[in-house]
Amino acid sequence: MRRLNTIAIVIGMSVGLSGTALAAQEIEMHEVSAEGVGDSIGTVTIEDTEYGLLLTPDLAGLDPGAHGFHVHENANCEPLEVNGQQSAAAAAGGHYSPDGTDFHGGPYGEGHLGDLPILMVDEEGAATTPILAPRLKVSDLQNRALIVHEGGDTYFDNPTLGGGGPRIACGTVGKQ
Repeated sequence: MRRLNTIAIVIGMSVGLSGTALAAQEIEMHEVSAEGVGDSIGTVTIEDTEYGLLLTPDLAGLDPGAHGFHVHENANCEPLEVNGQQSAAAAAGGHYSPDGTDFHGGPYGEGHLGDLPILMVDEEGAATTPILAPRLKVSDLQNRALIVHEGGDTYFDNPTLGGGGPRIACGTVGKQ
């Protein structure tokens, strides 16, 4: 009887752990420019935790330093014309904000739900430090885009959208 209980516990734990592993999704990230979508620069793995959404980047070829990192409205990394000029990954739309929040408030405030913590890139151009988005879960990212911006982010609206600069990398979540 004791052996059957042990086997049942091990099977239960295995099923529970495999369910957690299946919940993680890998998003391929690509360079983007006004000309279109370029080569892959790596992946970001997303998974739900009890504390929010864990995003684990494995990216290369970026400029060292802080980069703005956001969830955008549409699962589309193509350029679009904005104010008469082609703009990288503009088809991704604005920051994801299902409640219609019209201000940029950072990942812990009450601003756009798509505001993520800063993405840090090391001196070799790699981003591998996981970040936690406490207000998000994997299902929130379905049919959305992850965008990396050229520079850091102040999480204020002056300069516009925190001053992150142009979109330099993009990956889509859930787009078939």
